[in-house]
Amino acid sequence: MSPALSAFWQEYRENWIAVVALAVVAIIVAAALFAPWIAPQDPYDLANLELANARRPPGFVGSDGYVHWLGTDAQGRDLFSAILYGLRISLQMGIAAGAVALTIGTLLGVLAAHAGGKVEAGIMRLVDLQLSFPAILLALVLVAVLGQGRVPLIIALVTAQYAYFARTAYGAATAERQKDYVEAARATPLPGRRVVFRHILPNCLPPLIVVGTVQVANAIALEATLSFLGLGLPPTEPSLGMLIANGFQYMMSGRTWISVYPGIALIVLIVAINVVGDQLRDQFNPRLRR
Repeated sequence: MSPALSAFWQEYRENWIAVVALAVVAIIVAAALFAPWIAPQDPYDLANLELANARRPPGFVGSDGYVHWLGTDAQGRDLFSAILYGLRISLQMGIAAGAVALTIGTLLGVLAAHAGGKVEAGIMRLVDLQLSFPAILLALVLVAVLGQGRVPLIIALVTAQYAYFARTAYGAATAERQKDYVEAARATPLPGRRVVFRHILPNCLPPLIVVGTVQVANAIALEATLSFLGLGLPPTEPSLGMLIANGFQYMMSGRTWISVYPGIALIVLIVAINVVGDQLRDQFNPRLRR
């Protein structure tokens, strides 16, 4: 481990809540990655679902011979298995959308700061216009137009989020552009793209990492919201939002576990990621430390 990374970790672990949150995120990611080997049932395989096992309470021993520790949903899916696969989908959508939005937003923000003039005005007015719309409204419209599926959903999430990265990158790049080392680099016969990618962009990464962490959590929450409304992934790929929606109609009949357990998993994941992002923000910006 490099000295800088070691010092960063030493400071990070001073906040035990952030350490617990990081451990929770690591456990959830590991559980999602190894879901096919951990889950007792494949919730995507509709041929193996038994309607006789539907809406059974936690601890029920199904006709398949194993214990449904968290119960089953209305289709007879083992909830523990469905939650593991749902976490997998949520992380895939959140990380993919966050990575694409980070790339697009960063390039636009740095380009606006470096080019200036009409290019800067055009890009930033577009970003400001997009930020004036609620993310959920924009995502709803795009998903309704593009249809269901992973690619349309990622497009909707990226469109709803790239402006946050663009605004952050623009602010950081504008501050870096005024510094002496950038002026010195511009005074040499270096191409503009090298000044941007070798000098300005690396110093813009710390705030972008913090925003990226928060936006991954926001993308997961937004995907769950769209799936809950029936506009996310198809029913054959049950995400956490869809699992919550499937059990919503049974809440008043006492079968609360169908919605409660996926909801708890979603809340734990989002809160843990946000706590990690909050700690990263404090470390990358010493002025925000308590």
